[in-house]
Amino acid sequence: MPPIFLSSTYVQESPGVHKGFEYTRSHNPTRYALERCIARLEGSTLTKEQDASFGGFAFSSGMAAVSSTLDLLDSGDHVIAMDDLYGGTNRLFNKVKRRSSGLDFSFIDLTNLEALEQSITDKTKLIWIETPTNPMLKLVDLEGVVSIAKNRGILLACDNTFATPALQHPLELGFDIVMHSATKYLGGHSDVVSGILVTGNETLAERIRFVHNSAGPILSPFDSYLVLRGVKTLSLRMRRHCSSAMKIATWLESHDEIERVIYPGLPSHPQYTIAQKQMRIDDVPVGGGMITCIVKGGEDRSKVFLEKLQIFSLAESLGGVESLVEHPAIMTHASVPTEMRDDLGIDDGLVRLSVGIEDCDDLIKDLEQALN
Repeated sequence: MPPIFLSSTYVQESPGVHKGFEYTRSHNPTRYALERCIARLEGSTLTKEQDASFGGFAFSSGMAAVSSTLDLLDSGDHVIAMDDLYGGTNRLFNKVKRRSSGLDFSFIDLTNLEALEQSITDKTKLIWIETPTNPMLKLVDLEGVVSIAKNRGILLACDNTFATPALQHPLELGFDIVMHSATKYLGGHSDVVSGILVTGNETLAERIRFVHNSAGPILSPFDSYLVLRGVKTLSLRMRRHCSSAMKIATWLESHDEIERVIYPGLPSHPQYTIAQKQMRIDDVPVGGGMITCIVKGGEDRSKVFLEKLQIFSLAESLGGVESLVEHPAIMTHASVPTEMRDDLGIDDGLVRLSVGIEDCDDLIKDLEQALN
């Protein structure tokens, strides 16, 4: 394992002459190891030792990574964002950056590429998507977005948290920036908060590094070590997450107490064909480790279900080795305006499952006893 370099500053050979490390906000060997690793996993070729050639950047949280992406823009710029977003991203866009940075946001259902094309203006400088989305698990056709926007000088950024580089590679399909909440699947053990940005464009890498160093939302050496540790088992974990989630989603779809199951690996999913095309492990289509379902009986019934679970832990976040379950309308997406939640279908019976790596039969038995 790479060592944890806790040094905040480094001795120089002569004034202004150092050995590649000067001050840990700007340079840290442990953070560099993580950044190069994630950059390679996402398909960036910018992994040389020169600063400007690094394609990966590790942040103190996923939201810090999102915020730093918006700091690449100028006041008055227009951003097109997916309508279904993580609640924290929606809050940052609507309640912080709209006011503090003078940015204009349009929230569009980007499963409809015609709606995307109609929303682009001469001030549009960034398209921000999640795929799969949080919590409704919508999928966006990445190649379709590239074909519409790439030649218009618009930055394309994809939150790849739910899919991870084990399943999906937006850079290889033409996106400029990939973002991760590394708190989730990359870290994988619910013991670190972190964010990642990756780019394959050297000019864009220089701009991100300038923001990264200037604003200082850097990841600590110890947290960099924890994420790097988690990444070493990412491929193995994602195989288990995906196989168990497929089995559980199929089981839930036939249960009398479940009104609807939303899972990209099921033929019933509206973007099933896109999932088959762009979410794959070893060229085999997979649906990911997240399941959203609607429990019959609304909020009261869903609360009873959530409280009765014993192996699934009732908690926010996702992507850990342990299975988690939550109620988006009350928990992760409470900050999203009610009318927007209603439009997206985030109703009071909706629950979100993050399927862990426990024995799948045990997980199904837990769901069965809680539903009954």
